[in-house]
Amino acid sequence: MFDINKITRENIRNLKPYSSARDEYKGKEGLFLDANENSFGSPLDTNYNRYPDPLQLDVKEKLGKVKGLPVQNIFLGNGSDEAIDILFRAFCGPGIDNVIICPPTYGMYEVSANINDVRIQKVPLTAEEFQLDTENILKSINDNTKLIFVCCPNNPTGNGVKWNSIKTILENFNGIVVIDEAYINFAGYRSLIPELLNYPNLVILQTLSKAWGLAGLRVGMAFASEDIIAVFNKIKPPYNINSASQKLVLEALQNTVKVNEQIKTIVEERKKISFELSGLWFVVKVYPSEANFLLVKTTNPTSIYNYLTSKQIIVRNRSKVELCEGCLRITVGTKEENKLLIETLKQYT
Repeated sequence: MFDINKITRENIRNLKPYSSARDEYKGKEGLFLDANENSFGSPLDTNYNRYPDPLQLDVKEKLGKVKGLPVQNIFLGNGSDEAIDILFRAFCGPGIDNVIICPPTYGMYEVSANINDVRIQKVPLTAEEFQLDTENILKSINDNTKLIFVCCPNNPTGNGVKWNSIKTILENFNGIVVIDEAYINFAGYRSLIPELLNYPNLVILQTLSKAWGLAGLRVGMAFASEDIIAVFNKIKPPYNINSASQKLVLEALQNTVKVNEQIKTIVEERKKISFELSGLWFVVKVYPSEANFLLVKTTNPTSIYNYLTSKQIIVRNRSKVELCEGCLRITVGTKEENKLLIETLKQYT
């Protein structure tokens, strides 16, 4: 049975988090002489001389209405990369513990593991379909396995992962299963957020960088049990989301209609360019995608990549990634961008 205290590092369990001035007084009005700020303001038209809300409560309350979750189950980070790093720092003993990843997958899981001196166990996805090898994942779990990362929809392959496989892992692993849903808004299936009620060892990562178009603000999200979120908040820097980002995220969350319209257009364009790419002589296969990009297997990826770069069209060469030999990853752009991409590729010889 999952017990958060058994997998949390002892120093983190005993950690007394830094208490900022804004933790001690949460009011929005008053004469603030507590945080050594510059009371005269800044040289900007908008004053940013006051520290931001360290727990981003206004943003979380609005976000909670969108996601159907209470504030206590939401963590906001400086990109979802901050949440990934905190998972390692909270639950993995350096030089002792290990985590499982399933390549090809998002590269930051391995980078964060290496930074935190945590051993990586790799259980590759199945060839062609890119699904979890559930049997070998379960065989790879040992007493020091603390985290299992699953990207769904997966990056760079674009496909979804079968729920039965995830469910089997959740029910047979006493550590934390991390489901990275960065691209969930483009998928034809629902988020696993409702499953948080059933699985205390589930953490779901999402981001405002993709469907919401806010990559420049660097705001990521983690959804989990209240106990896990409390650990996250212990470790994070006091003011990890700046005031400007909080303000702009709140504005964006007011306009779900526009976001949903853009998602619909991206999904339609994904289908269109998938068809167009499939008809090109050098394209071997366009893999099914539930994301805002396509993985495209070609006869000569490096040559095609260099050709596109010479035309100032930048895609991602993934041909050296395990199970992605010969592949380019192409983001779905605007209608005009996609048209230019296809027209340019038709001229490749």
